[in-house]
Amino acid sequence: MFSRYKKDDAKPKLVEVQKNEPAAAVAAAKPAPAPEKEAKTAARAVPMDKERKRKERLGEVKAELHKRLLDDLNLAALDNASEGDLRSEISAIAGEALEDMSIVLNRDERATLNQELFDEVTGLGPLEPLLKDDTVNDILVNGPKQVFIERDGNLELTDTQFKDERHLLRIIDKIVSAVGRRVDESNPYVDARLQDGSRFNAMVSPIAVDGSLVSIRKFKKEKLAIDDLVNFGAFTEEMAAYLQAAVSTRLNIIVSGGTGSGKTTALNALSSFIDNNERILTIEDTAELQLQQTHVGRMESRPPNVEGKGAVSQRDCLKNALRMRPDRIIVGETRGEEVIDMLQAMNTGHDGSMTTIHANSARDSVSRLENMIAMAGIEMPLKAVRSQISSAVNLVVQVSRLQDGSRRMTSITEITGMEGEIISMQEMFRYQRVGLTPENKIIGHFTATGVRSHYSERFRMWGYDLPASIFEPFEGN
Repeated sequence: MFSRYKKDDAKPKLVEVQKNEPAAAVAAAKPAPAPEKEAKTAARAVPMDKERKRKERLGEVKAELHKRLLDDLNLAALDNASEGDLRSEISAIAGEALEDMSIVLNRDERATLNQELFDEVTGLGPLEPLLKDDTVNDILVNGPKQVFIERDGNLELTDTQFKDERHLLRIIDKIVSAVGRRVDESNPYVDARLQDGSRFNAMVSPIAVDGSLVSIRKFKKEKLAIDDLVNFGAFTEEMAAYLQAAVSTRLNIIVSGGTGSGKTTALNALSSFIDNNERILTIEDTAELQLQQTHVGRMESRPPNVEGKGAVSQRDCLKNALRMRPDRIIVGETRGEEVIDMLQAMNTGHDGSMTTIHANSARDSVSRLENMIAMAGIEMPLKAVRSQISSAVNLVVQVSRLQDGSRRMTSITEITGMEGEIISMQEMFRYQRVGLTPENKIIGHFTATGVRSHYSERFRMWGYDLPASIFEPFEGN
């Protein structure tokens, strides 16, 4: 029936159970009739317990069928098999195995089982449906029995589970081996990128105490444009007009925010204002940026190999990028010694460069830059460091994930120079919170601060004569 991909020496493994067993019994042999009293007690069992037991038994059936697939399928031949052929083959092997095991499933259960087996063989097992769900932003695994997702900024516990720790480790190994990496006791953590660009991080025993930890930051297939973010309430049309002028006139911009606040999304949106004739080089630890311009060169850093050699840092990429005649350099995230090269590039002919940084406010982002320069081992007087920062960075865009899960551009701040030993800054726009609904949704609006832009004359010279009304306090929708 399914000889094309079946191993020549594969033999069916018979499991002695009674024929025509109902689906509720699934993998277990039918027990002897219980006393009448016990039967009444069983009849009053909580439905949720029955459903849980049924799922556990279906899980055992799936595990047994997956073992048979690995034994029966000629995995080497699957590389050239079409998806339709493979699905047909898996369905045939599963059908024969269910018949051998005397298990009866309805059509929906059989379709679900075949899909799960297909995911086990070709994909990432229980994680595959979550990866295909476009509403899921993050997948967080805390051991084999706990899988959380983030949807619309809120964490949810799913009913997705792995059979055991070995099952979870097998899926982790499948991911990392596909990108030429490994994870085990001697190398218990790994950072990688999935085929679709999603970021993958895992930690296993002995570092992970209660089971392996996995986090997947899903890659958005469709880039959110400025209009989309305005419609979602991330910022206003007036703020978008100001940002368009700032990017087009080649101001150096830092996007600041916490983890998961939407820094990369904001950076992607800002990059849409870059002229199509400019040469752009992007440097990232994990390639996430989705620039739509014609002339884009993408670089990705590389960690050391098993022997501790072959590492290529963001700083190495940045040094080489400076020799490749870029008009703009975009660094996915500045977090280490590459900061000094980034600032020097912004100061020496690469106006309009952009990067992101972890910080809670515009003032805090400047302090973070100072700390990174100090950690890089560069001994400079504090005033000289601040002077370098103030002349390199023109604009700090602060993004935040608020307590209700919404993401907002909470502040746009200009850096205007030095006053003594202090970097002078002026806030142009902010998100003003005014309250909280009974459903814990934040009530607020965007407003300008009433301050005239320090770069108004620059905007005008480049053909972006923004009306004064943009800088007048207003309320957003």
